[in-house]
Amino acid sequence: MLKKKIITLLRQTLKDLDISLDDISVDYPASAQHGDYSTNVALAAAKKAGKNPMELAEKIVENLGVKNKELQLFNEIHVAKPGFINFWIASDSLLDSLNYSFKHDNEVKDKKIMVEFAHPNTHKAFHIGHLRNITTGESIVRLLEVVGAKVIRANYQGDVGMHIAKCLYGILQNPTHKTQILKITDVKERVDFLGKAYASGSKSFEEDDKAKKEIAEINKKIYAKDSSIWELYQTTRQWSLDYFDEIYKRVYTHFDKYYFESMVYESGKKNVLIGLEKSVFKKSDGAIIFPGSKYGLHDRVFITSEGNPTYEGKDMGLAPLQFKDYHPDLIIHLVGPEQAGYFQVVFEALAQLFPEIKGKERHQSYGFVNLKHGKMSSRTGNVILGEWLLDEAKKKILESYDISDEIAEQVAVGAVKYSFLKVGLNQEIAFDLEESISLQGNSGPYLQYAYARTQSILRKGKEESIKGKENLNLKSEERDVLRLLSRFPEIVEEAATRYAPNVLCTYLFELAQAYNLFYQKFPILKAEDDAKNFRLLLTIKTGNVLKDGLELLGIKAPQQM
Repeated sequence: MLKKKIITLLRQTLKDLDISLDDISVDYPASAQHGDYSTNVALAAAKKAGKNPMELAEKIVENLGVKNKELQLFNEIHVAKPGFINFWIASDSLLDSLNYSFKHDNEVKDKKIMVEFAHPNTHKAFHIGHLRNITTGESIVRLLEVVGAKVIRANYQGDVGMHIAKCLYGILQNPTHKTQILKITDVKERVDFLGKAYASGSKSFEEDDKAKKEIAEINKKIYAKDSSIWELYQTTRQWSLDYFDEIYKRVYTHFDKYYFESMVYESGKKNVLIGLEKSVFKKSDGAIIFPGSKYGLHDRVFITSEGNPTYEGKDMGLAPLQFKDYHPDLIIHLVGPEQAGYFQVVFEALAQLFPEIKGKERHQSYGFVNLKHGKMSSRTGNVILGEWLLDEAKKKILESYDISDEIAEQVAVGAVKYSFLKVGLNQEIAFDLEESISLQGNSGPYLQYAYARTQSILRKGKEESIKGKENLNLKSEERDVLRLLSRFPEIVEEAATRYAPNVLCTYLFELAQAYNLFYQKFPILKAEDDAKNFRLLLTIKTGNVLKDGLELLGIKAPQQM
């Protein structure tokens, strides 16, 4: 990768000048007028070495110039006040970089990383927050895999607890529930049935003390696998899992391992009790807590006064099971920001119980999602379903564009996914349906259409090799596309190692814009031979990068739109 080559050369040059600098930063200038790459290395080194930054920058450039006579990597290297160094890459070097590879040394290569994402709870709705989670997790997985990490896809789901009891209570209030359940065969109808039952049970729990006690009893029966409730529990649990599987397929996701709270609550409770004997935990008002305040955090209950493990307690069973199953170097938990304090305490409790896994778990948060006109609340039943959003996007696309149902589905999924991914992970989203499906502006369909355009051109032309590329007189618009294409592997590595798909989104949008501008200004198939060959190559490579980039985002690239 060109950026890494520049960093290596700068490191060698500083060594020649007897200057040490731990971190060398090379960036992309905002304007092409300031080069293809830029570095503040002279400013950083001068401050450390007590030298004049402009003078040091000139010495660095002089040294690089000597090296470049052999390498022919740069066309120009300039110094700009107050000590920046700007690089213009030679066209041949840009062309050579088009045959990209992602298998370079980086901080995650060959690391075994478990990415735990999706997390829908059974008996509850799969809402658009879950859709952002699964979209983000899928892209992070693909990015990590392509740069050399060994990734395990995990999904941890709540299938026991009060939310289940509330749902079953809502069902049991209807004396004909067994008859109803036997009649419902459609997956979506089943989920709708569960959603209404959960909303009803939640309302009763909050407003009726008698109902609250009955729901608590149902919860105990679920944990005890009581025969009076067990068949209903298992049937409705499977309903949820079947529905989730349909959504996973629709958004091109799969998992290597499914973990459930029902698998870990017993081992979690056991580990907390062992920790209690070791004074990792302590008793408080009949409950067992982790004294987080001892570590600058806050105290949390891990086993209730009734003897049931909380979410925190169950995590004491989950973590050792995950490490036993896969021995990962790192586990990334993709969970909303409201759980930041929770994970701080849980990670510290795990570190005290299992010192060998300390520092091997990470909470990666992401912002909430709402439609512009309202908020979600599964408690009241007023939940915005993830599937509803995909369906609405598809309906709008079919109304707006003359395309097949198959392509409309790909564009709808791409539109929704891209709207989530183009935003930084920690930013909240006010989802705009019209904006998401637009063929104008920073949208998934815009990128898909740009890709389809490259394929349309290539169907009319044919792939030809460049002849006499050293004599090419590139137009600025052609060079802009070429420069962006050369950055693709660098961008992918940055997006992967920062767990930031939005970095790739921004890049793909800039590439599509640059290619569309070039396409509008210059003929391709009717150009003279050398120009035609090069422009076809540019079109081939742009199409490849758009397709590969969309694939890394978990978005399909239709051949035509």
